[in-house]
Amino acid sequence: MKKIKVAIQGITTSFHEVAAQKYFGLAIEPVECWTFTELCESLKEGAADFAVMAIENSIAGSLLQNYGLLQEYNFSIIGEVYLRIEMNLMAIPGQKIGDISVVQSHPIAIRQCSKYLHEMGAQVKLEEKEDTAASAKEISEKQQMGYAAVANAAAAKKFGLEILARNIETNHNNFTRFVVLSREPQHKGTNNKATLFFHLSHETGSLAKVLNVLAKYHINLTKIQSVPIVGKPYKYNFHVDVQWDKYESFQQAKNAVNEIALNLMVLGEYEKAAYNT
Repeated sequence: MKKIKVAIQGITTSFHEVAAQKYFGLAIEPVECWTFTELCESLKEGAADFAVMAIENSIAGSLLQNYGLLQEYNFSIIGEVYLRIEMNLMAIPGQKIGDISVVQSHPIAIRQCSKYLHEMGAQVKLEEKEDTAASAKEISEKQQMGYAAVANAAAAKKFGLEILARNIETNHNNFTRFVVLSREPQHKGTNNKATLFFHLSHETGSLAKVLNVLAKYHINLTKIQSVPIVGKPYKYNFHVDVQWDKYESFQQAKNAVNEIALNLMVLGEYEKAAYNT
């Protein structure tokens, strides 16, 4: 059978690949992309059938640039994945933690492990890289003694590194939410969540009116994210995630919000994912 091509940020064994496998199954063909823009371009040009993109982390917060990409490329969100993030410190076998002078990883991963890395001492230099798994791969290929990467256990296994410390994330209740993107929407009877995009006029209470509408129709607001509008200082777009029990209630709420908000768009309707798996 032909494998589904899924664009991921980073290389194989990255958290993006793990998230893609969790959603689609193990039999996927990852399309490796160094940047999130490259990921979107791969989906746009047909090099990938779908894309999986991190959108927020329970410790590091939202990836604002990715909200901008959702607006720019206008893909449909067809699903989501919550992935428990377990960070590990890994290096060339035979070394101890005291031998490490440089730790490298993706900046988000470094932020998630800030407490542990700080406790390693001021003599340890932190270097930001494009990807967690690529950091491990680089150390392995160059046989860099004194270097360590922060990545998942799969990267250590694949690239022959030894894990010096496990689960070094500051908060062990550490999840990243990924959205699954498609060029076309997918309509399922099990859809119970949506991501909306809009902006509001500068009038007192305009956001409160939207929130009151959602409450009136028993729509659960799970996230609201403001994103600066480029070229318009102190003006913002809003991305809102909502859940419902009855689709008819969502439709009524959407129509009511459309009377208040400007440029209302539904970026995707999909089935909400379990948070604790």
